[in-house]
Amino acid sequence: MAAGGIHDHLGGGFARYATDTEWLVPHFEKMLYDQAGLLRAYLHGWQVTGDPAYLGVAEGIVSYVTRDLTAPEGGVYSAEDADSEGVEGRFYVWTPDEVDTAAGDPDVARAVRKWFDVTSGGNFEGATILRRPVGGPLTGPDAVEVGRRRLLAHRAERVRPGLDDKVLTEWNAMYAAALAEAAAAAGRTDWAAAAVGIAEFLWDRLRDADGRWLRSWQREGGARHLAYAADHAWLVDCFTRLGELTGRSVWTARAVATADDLIARFADPDEGGFFTTAADAEQLIVRTKDVFDGATSSANAVAASALARLGALTGSAAYTSHARGVVDLIGELLARHPTAFAHTVLTADLLARGATEVVVTGDRTDLLAEVRRHWLPDAVLAWGEPTDTPLWEGRAPGLAYVCRGYSCQAPADDVATLAGQLAGSRAEGA
Repeated sequence: MAAGGIHDHLGGGFARYATDTEWLVPHFEKMLYDQAGLLRAYLHGWQVTGDPAYLGVAEGIVSYVTRDLTAPEGGVYSAEDADSEGVEGRFYVWTPDEVDTAAGDPDVARAVRKWFDVTSGGNFEGATILRRPVGGPLTGPDAVEVGRRRLLAHRAERVRPGLDDKVLTEWNAMYAAALAEAAAAAGRTDWAAAAVGIAEFLWDRLRDADGRWLRSWQREGGARHLAYAADHAWLVDCFTRLGELTGRSVWTARAVATADDLIARFADPDEGGFFTTAADAEQLIVRTKDVFDGATSSANAVAASALARLGALTGSAAYTSHARGVVDLIGELLARHPTAFAHTVLTADLLARGATEVVVTGDRTDLLAEVRRHWLPDAVLAWGEPTDTPLWEGRAPGLAYVCRGYSCQAPADDVATLAGQLAGSRAEGA
């Protein structure tokens, strides 16, 4: 995907989908939720393999969202259209003459044309969608990187695709959650500040006077429409991730408040899981539940994952119980059709094995960095401001504790010991 035309090799980010099996020709529309999902995918790829190319793709996604989708007020817009000047993809494709003009130097132009296979015949309606050979390096020699920057600057003078300037609670929370995770893993303080800024925007602008969550915000008209279960579920995940990123207890408190709203307004007390709409929202003929994963994970899948993690962080059995209720609701379908419920399968696995709880006390940035270096899908992290939860009971300062079900190994006071305990926890859960 990163080599193909679905990936914007100049400005970063990904188009909505490809129309061919080689990932070459995209539907050029760019959606915020795709950036959020792919940011996490490439971040985890980098953490698992150490391949800097994966981190580079993640960096490109963040650069794109920051540059082209972030509103001056702090939220993130929903999407960019496929068309500009009435032609699909016109903003993104190149001819050799256009490359020569933008590069401004014959040697740079030749390097760019060769690197991205820009030809006179093109690969899309007489022009070229920039791409790389699958498996080939994504970052080129100096001349290519100079040319890439020049082409991006030249492209910025073109007529941009139309912008969908709605700020949706669900998609913003989804992206901020991914960005918070990425900021922690990559040690990027600028990403951390951006993630916090998005979440603060949501908290300040996407709630009504009574503190109830709303679905959508626009500069003209402000916030409107009652939020759905998916909005609440992603907000719980977002605030939990921000607590893990910043060490500030306010984010855990906001996650708890939003989780309580999710349960009170959307939970099905009889059969488990969560309805799409709130109990006091406009009454529909059928009150449905979103359980199938599609372009994004289902509302119930996200709710289950977020509540399971929040339960591990807070020690609240109620959150864990509601997460288990989603798994029980879907039941045998998880085993028979796992790809339709992939996100819920992950939560079922987490609940079956139990979360790994990691606590880092005091000012131990070395221990914190060691935890963040790994992809730990079954782990939750507490550090910074202590909270009134089982994770913090009886903890001595300046140590790391690796626990499962609040049963902990001996405290670790050095990176090597902690690394060994984390590796052992991963092996135990495998």
